[in-house]
Amino acid sequence: MAVITVSREMGTGAYNIASEIAKKLKYTLVDGQRISLMASQYGLTPELLQLVDEKPPAYITAEDRKRAAALNAVELIILDLARKGNAIIYGRGGQDLLNGCKNVLRLRFIADFEERVERFAEREWIDPDMARSLIRRSDHQRGGFIHFYFDRDWRQPNNYDMIFNTSRLSESTIIDCIVAAVKEPSLKEADKASVAVIDSTIMVKKIETALLSAPSLEDYRPFTITFEKGVATLGGYIVSETQKNSAINIVRALKGVSAVNDDIQVVNYKAYKDKI
Repeated sequence: MAVITVSREMGTGAYNIASEIAKKLKYTLVDGQRISLMASQYGLTPELLQLVDEKPPAYITAEDRKRAAALNAVELIILDLARKGNAIIYGRGGQDLLNGCKNVLRLRFIADFEERVERFAEREWIDPDMARSLIRRSDHQRGGFIHFYFDRDWRQPNNYDMIFNTSRLSESTIIDCIVAAVKEPSLKEADKASVAVIDSTIMVKKIETALLSAPSLEDYRPFTITFEKGVATLGGYIVSETQKNSAINIVRALKGVSAVNDDIQVVNYKAYKDKI
């Protein structure tokens, strides 16, 4: 059956809806709790997960690259669960990670701002002014994560198959609509082809993680990476021929990689940075 992805504003009640749909369809809900339970299997500590989950990465220092590699590990958890099918990916750019998969039902949940404030303040037993501040910060952070990491405006309606305003529709009505939509024949027909797309994406993430984590690539900035039928293609810039060769050898050594094509340019930008 289709994979469901959920984009949500804080305070819309999206989590309750996603949980009920998971029960009705017997789907795995891939949320923060599920990711936390699996994090250690992917080399993630609770502290590192807290630092990177739904937060935009940077790549400037070694510590930044460590965080970016940790974010890739979060995405590998999501992709591995999505590959099995029958999953609801809750936030975390799920629909962007699965870009190219035709079996994805992309959902978006919105609601009137003041109603979101009221719901959140009541749920967390906090002052409405604090709730307003936290909701604005959450929206900014999540929207920034999507914009920075996937170059997409999360508010654009064209990016979703269904958008639900929970200020206007009841939970039961929304759940019935989604359960009906997930049975769309074209989503089912796309299941098999989508597995191959996810497999390629998983390999790209593994390649990215290996490069980000390599001590020999102290000046590494993310390459453009594609993977198809065992062939990894790398493009980008690096400061020396030694680091270029090291990057190629790291990728070539990964399980599942049969060949490496590269369009990596050696540009010693470090020599000029003090002159700018």
